[in-house]
Amino acid sequence: MPEANQSVRGRAPQLSRRDFIKGAGAALLLLVSPAGRAAATSVLAVRVWPAREYTRVTLEHQSAISFTSMVVKNPERLVVDIEGVEFNSVLQSLPEKISEADPYIRQIRAGRYRPGVVRLVIDLKTEIRPQIFGLKPVGEYANRLVMDLYPAEPLDPLLALLEKAEAGDAAAVNGREVLPDEPERPAAVEQKAESGADSVGRQAKSRGKGGSREDRPNVARLVTIVLDPGHGGEDPGAIGRRGSQEKNVTLQVARRLKAKIDAETNMRSVLTRDADFFIPLHHRVAKARRVQADLFVSIHADAFIKPTARGSSVFVLSERGATSAAARWLAQRENAADLIGGVNLDIKDPYLARTLFDLSQTATISDSLKLGKAVLTELGGVNSLHKADVEQAGFAVLKAPDIPSILVETAFISNPEEEKRLNDDAYQDKIATAILRGIKRYFAKNPPLSKSKVAQLD
Repeated sequence: MPEANQSVRGRAPQLSRRDFIKGAGAALLLLVSPAGRAAATSVLAVRVWPAREYTRVTLEHQSAISFTSMVVKNPERLVVDIEGVEFNSVLQSLPEKISEADPYIRQIRAGRYRPGVVRLVIDLKTEIRPQIFGLKPVGEYANRLVMDLYPAEPLDPLLALLEKAEAGDAAAVNGREVLPDEPERPAAVEQKAESGADSVGRQAKSRGKGGSREDRPNVARLVTIVLDPGHGGEDPGAIGRRGSQEKNVTLQVARRLKAKIDAETNMRSVLTRDADFFIPLHHRVAKARRVQADLFVSIHADAFIKPTARGSSVFVLSERGATSAAARWLAQRENAADLIGGVNLDIKDPYLARTLFDLSQTATISDSLKLGKAVLTELGGVNSLHKADVEQAGFAVLKAPDIPSILVETAFISNPEEEKRLNDDAYQDKIATAILRGIKRYFAKNPPLSKSKVAQLD
């Protein structure tokens, strides 16, 4: 009996001609039937995130796929061939998701190119520098194919800031000290702060008459504050029980705060994102350094596994570990934004390594703690405080080695009562006002130093 078993395993089974034909027919049927096409993965969702910085197109699919791409000139097009994906109704809906206001995409055409291959043709409005990469499942997402369309000439946030300042100067010449699309400044201002170009490109001037610069430590110049609305685009952040998304709340609060800061005669603010799109954490830091920011304020809405957690908090960077288990947990959650939002890990960025691992941050962290304490004090007048002191942890977005940086948790979006308040215009305005008061309180005791040159990236 053992010999018979060995014989069966070692010899291929003999098939009759009828069996062979029957089997071949079944195999052919598998290739052309709906059951056979099930071997190709299904596209579960398509999303498009247009923004001035770049446009992202995301295809979420069940299992792994492969792709090739090429840029075609005259006219400008991006062609992406996706192998192993089913052309279903979800993919058919992709062209409908393109907005006329998209700065880079004119239209998208999608269809079957050859058996087993779907072709996307993206008609472009301008020359682009594409980054196309895959992401493995994470959080609520399945596999994703990400197509990031960057302008061929990267946008310079410093140049944009200077252009805005020049527009403001032109308005002032015409009798209005106001920037386009921004709140009107008080008419009773007797002295105007320096232009944005002076604030970031030349040495600041001192107010008053007589005396040396050393006699006048209060430097009169326009200070630049970078506001960072947390999350965005593919990364919604925390989600409340009523469906509120952190990324929307943070952008709303940041816009209110920006309007208040820009209404000050000696302050100007820059948003890391001004719409619903994703920015990697290190790009947020890089943007702050490009405009030579004086402060960096990242705005978030906290969440916890228990809906009873409540209150506002302020965090700064720590080089020696978190000040509490909760702070460590929060930092890990916020640092995971890159995984959820989707970062192309194939791009080697020496600036990222230099920024995130710069250890000469002791003085900056000290200033961050002072700023954090001032802001936390003001927030205590608007909402209860989750912690009475500023906490510290290893937040990647706070790792600019030369810019005092804080992360403000405005309230717990996971708390139903606070979620409701976070969506209230009046409460958002109070939070923005409190943060501004904290910033002004900080500068009253720590006046900004003059700047002699523009921050550059290597």
